[in-house]
Amino acid sequence: MAVIDFGGTKETVVTRKEFSLAKARKVLKNEVIAVIGYGVQGPAQALNLRDNGFNVIIGQSKQFMQDWNRAIKDGFVPGKTLFEIEEAVQKGTVIQYLLSDAAQKLCWPQIKRNLKAGDALYFSHGFSIVYKDLTKIIPPKNVDVLLVAPKGSGLNVRRNFLSGAGINSSFGVFQDATGRAEERCMALGIGIGSGYLFPTTFEKEVTSDLVGERGVLMGCLAGVMEAQYDVLRKNGHSPSEAFNETVEELTQSLIRLVDENGMDWMFSNCSATAQRGALDWSPKFKKATLPVFNDLYKAVKTKSEAKRVLEVCGAKDYKVRLTKELKAIHDSEMWQAGAASRSLRPKGEAKAIAKGTKGVGGRATN
Repeated sequence: MAVIDFGGTKETVVTRKEFSLAKARKVLKNEVIAVIGYGVQGPAQALNLRDNGFNVIIGQSKQFMQDWNRAIKDGFVPGKTLFEIEEAVQKGTVIQYLLSDAAQKLCWPQIKRNLKAGDALYFSHGFSIVYKDLTKIIPPKNVDVLLVAPKGSGLNVRRNFLSGAGINSSFGVFQDATGRAEERCMALGIGIGSGYLFPTTFEKEVTSDLVGERGVLMGCLAGVMEAQYDVLRKNGHSPSEAFNETVEELTQSLIRLVDENGMDWMFSNCSATAQRGALDWSPKFKKATLPVFNDLYKAVKTKSEAKRVLEVCGAKDYKVRLTKELKAIHDSEMWQAGAASRSLRPKGEAKAIAKGTKGVGGRATN
């Protein structure tokens, strides 16, 4: 493990240098990795592991034929490397439980009755274990319980793997029944193509993840974009101008500079007018949003967010409701303007972004 200074605080991380892919293959050479669920994270992790030389099978219910057929299209063969969930668990020694949180609760009886002594039960989110009073997911004492949580969507876990960059992941062990839990965990983290691994606990992972998704990564970002767009439109700016100043310049230019060199570097490499304005207004936005983030953190810690996820996402009419909510976003003027703006990008750039390969200027587009 390597000790890295993160802004004055030293942390221990695991890089590919300390824990090589060759070592990961050695640790997992006798394992059958059963990836349960071929929806969001499942395809990316399964394909990355398979491409890295590990023995991977898929457990997917035929009730969801779109996911079953997707696995077939990706080269998994029914009866050989693609099975119904219970049969995959029986055949596997590492069970990657990658269904949605609500689905994990529903399918747990199938998983539990087919686990064997010495198996590793693997999660990419701490939700089901931390909120066991809500999910009723309590693993038997004779299995390892592991966490590898990529800090990115399944789509980017795969894209970054193909580009060679990898997505950073947190890792942790909840239960060590075999004495091998930690090395199995790190091997799996390297196997899925992580850029580097940093230690966490199931509780810290689920708390930071739920806050992040609802905050800067998605909820806050969407809300702030809509607010700025609405103000510009209300004051007479065209949809194209409002969208480009709100979204396009952020995603196609500025955020890439932050990614490459940090916010201070980005501030140092913009106009003096933009720099001054950003420095002056950033504290005001922090002051305005800090109470919301405190409320959000409290909602996560008190389990009210977890309860809402299980209640709403587990409802029979959830997909109908979700489709309606997503359609409202899709049909909004701002994102219709976004679709028009994307259609005007040079075709080579659009193709590079879609594939996650080299884009404009020769840099990787993630």
